[in-house]
Amino acid sequence: MTAVRRAGELRALVAASPWLMSVLVTVRAVALPDAWVGAGVLRDLVWCERYGDGFVPAAVRDVDVAYHEAAEVGRDGDARATARLHGLRPDVPWEATNQAAVHLWYAEFFGADAPEPLASTAAGIATWPETATAVAVRLSDGDHVDVCAPYGLDDLLDGVWRRNPARVTVAESRRRLARQRGRWPRVRFVESDGQGPARPEPSGA
Repeated sequence: MTAVRRAGELRALVAASPWLMSVLVTVRAVALPDAWVGAGVLRDLVWCERYGDGFVPAAVRDVDVAYHEAAEVGRDGDARATARLHGLRPDVPWEATNQAAVHLWYAEFFGADAPEPLASTAAGIATWPETATAVAVRLSDGDHVDVCAPYGLDDLLDGVWRRNPARVTVAESRRRLARQRGRWPRVRFVESDGQGPARPEPSGA
């Protein structure tokens, strides 16, 4: 039951943030297919509340909305999805990304090998840079906060920075780490040099 308990901890943190709950309501209203909110904004909420000086929505750089629409993989699809979100909440720094199209632009944008096509949003979340950022949430029609956490929630909730080698190199992880040091003094930074992919595990959803 640990996974269920940990998911409950995350839901409590999300529910205690009126701003993030309003973000989830907006994403649900726009109805992008298989849409989830996660990555940095969720990490910032948890770590700023638990290991920093408190979460400040105005300091959020972007709100990552991952969705999966195999029928729409044009280069301007993400811009249209972002514009739909912005139309409802222009005060939020939206960044929508169609996971079904990532393999088409990734190599050119990042200068790295293109990943295999992603079959779902969850498959995309499983490639996000750190295990603590490979987590997303969404609001169901019944106002239940669903959780997608391919590697579990321990690193996010316990304040552990750990590289997810599914897509990020050791060098890039260290660069990302250097940019973040100092934000959360009590977060533990674990620099793993393992080259194998991280293994998804079930988590309470």
